[in-house]
Amino acid sequence: MGVTGNMADNNFRKKMILLSLLYLSQGLPFGFQATALPLYLRTQGISLAAIGFAGALAAPWLLKPFWAPLVDRYWNRDFGKRKSWIVPLQVLLFLSILSASMISAGSDLFPLMTAVFMMNVFAATQDIAVDGLAVDILSTHELGTGNAAQVVGYKTGMLLSGGLLVWFSSYTGWQGFFIAMAAISIVPLPFILLYREGKTREKHSGDREVKSFREIVTIALEAFRLPGAHWFLLFVSTYKIGEYMIDAMFKPFLIDSGFSASDIGLWVGTWGMIASLAGSLAGGYMASKISILRALFIAVFLRIIPLAMEFGLTIVIPSSSTVIATTVAEHFFGGMLTTAMFAFMMSRVDKRIGATHYTIIAAIEVLGKSPGTWASGLLAERIGYTGLFAAGVILSSIILFIFPMLKRGENKA
Repeated sequence: MGVTGNMADNNFRKKMILLSLLYLSQGLPFGFQATALPLYLRTQGISLAAIGFAGALAAPWLLKPFWAPLVDRYWNRDFGKRKSWIVPLQVLLFLSILSASMISAGSDLFPLMTAVFMMNVFAATQDIAVDGLAVDILSTHELGTGNAAQVVGYKTGMLLSGGLLVWFSSYTGWQGFFIAMAAISIVPLPFILLYREGKTREKHSGDREVKSFREIVTIALEAFRLPGAHWFLLFVSTYKIGEYMIDAMFKPFLIDSGFSASDIGLWVGTWGMIASLAGSLAGGYMASKISILRALFIAVFLRIIPLAMEFGLTIVIPSSSTVIATTVAEHFFGGMLTTAMFAFMMSRVDKRIGATHYTIIAAIEVLGKSPGTWASGLLAERIGYTGLFAAGVILSSIILFIFPMLKRGENKA
């Protein structure tokens, strides 16, 4: 019994380390795209208009559901279903980042933009395969901890490429930035090469090889017709609309309240990120100790508290201490919710087409919360910060009423 338990614990640790490192690697391009790229381009004298258009380079992250079925359909049987994609994409991601170190943005913008675009293509496609790997190897009771490892790994990658390595570049230059980023990106390669995927993948009743692209699409469409599926999709696509409405305008609100950009950057970028990582771990722990749906309900409920605190700041004169407390609470409970939500999403995936199904659900999650950001500025101009933040709190509270339907659908599934 003791030997068996030790083997199980060792296998579990290997899973967590592998997933966290793979997601860390994938978080590097996204953190670079969101934070470091605009800074890099501006230091090279690139126009503001070009910097704005550079945001389109992240399009592969939104478009990846269109080629996700290929990841479920084609692989080398001897090498491993997910390793067949992850290993070559890991090498290509490394090479694309390394190639950026050899390009001067000031002399020619196109090669650099091409390199960044390819980083996103490789990372987004690898994300499909890694999500599929997580669906394959994580048992139900491991979903909470497994998704915590993924979220923390991804956020750490973003923190490195969007923060620490930017600071590092002040000593090494941008060439050193890209070389260091490339070196970090290749760290998971030996771990995935040594991982014996075929030996550890769980077998499920009715689990069989999917034979064609059409069958993959058919199974995906059937999954969205199951009992309670419409409530599940409604929840996934709306659970963060209110939060994103508030988040998009919270920093402008702080600027208009008289706080400096440097202070806001410290509070949100440092204390906020640390709190987010802690919240992600807490959400994973909670989802591993109680049912995932109950953990998700608790996280949604607790997330309302910091949103209400942000609303409260609009009707008083905010101080630095209240802003910091609100920021830390918002990021902590937001991180908790993200981990619980991803575990819930993964628990509803058809394992026969794990990569495709989860990628589609994740895309719906991203697209669903985006309108909150898009509409936030217009609403703030029309009804003010107080009205906007109040609307965000109300929308976030309404989400709680979907849970009875989710529970009913879970019982029927």
